[in-house]
Amino acid sequence: MKIVLSKDRMRIEREQDVVPFRARVKEMAVKIGMSLVNQTKLITAASELVRNMLKYAHGGIVVMEIISQGRDNGIRLVFQDHGPGIPDTQLAMKDGYSTGKSLGIGLPGAKRLVNEFDLKSKVGEGTTVSIIKWKNG
Repeated sequence: MKIVLSKDRMRIEREQDVVPFRARVKEMAVKIGMSLVNQTKLITAASELVRNMLKYAHGGIVVMEIISQGRDNGIRLVFQDHGPGIPDTQLAMKDGYSTGKSLGIGLPGAKRLVNEFDLKSKVGEGTTVSIIKWKNG
């Protein structure tokens, strides 16, 4: 069972919101004593997901939580947008697939950097991506 120790929300509406968002994620990771390597993995995944949110949905909300499960602490980030949604989430998770003229490594790459990754999307309603990076994971 995961327990939320602290919770914050941040609206992402433009490119200039990315730097303060990254700083806030780093601050939370440092607060729980996450190693520099794990901080880098978390911030890299978070940056990719927040840029996807800006590119495909013109922004959204990120819920940022410090969580605990047993003796382990971690950071959970939930990216929520009301964009066009992803028609085929399984295809979107394959390396090399992109609808945005990119290399198509963003979503699967972000998944590889974190401990838990969940993607839910409905066409015409939006997308929610939830990630967890454990302090010692």
